[in-house]
Amino acid sequence: MFRLWGKIWTDNHMMKDTVICNDTDDTRTHKIFQSLEEICYLWDLSKPIWLDNNIMDFKRHDKTRFTSDNFIETIDFDYLEIEVIEE
Repeated sequence: MFRLWGKIWTDNHMMKDTVICNDTDDTRTHKIFQSLEEICYLWDLSKPIWLDNNIMDFKRHDKTRFTSDNFIETIDFDYLEIEVIEE
């Protein structure tokens, strides 16, 4: 089972969090994108843009942060963090 933990942070406080489970036979990359899309839909956010530093962080740590630089629209939080917690 694949599980992705999404968290919204403001002033070093976790404001929201959710865990998305994905049991499909898709590739790991597809599971990550589908889970992130589900998190964004749940919290009514636009999908963030993956920048090079996000890709590098995710490859190294299975975790990355999306700040205001990653969103086209303005956001009312400091960052969205995603982390793989189970594969």
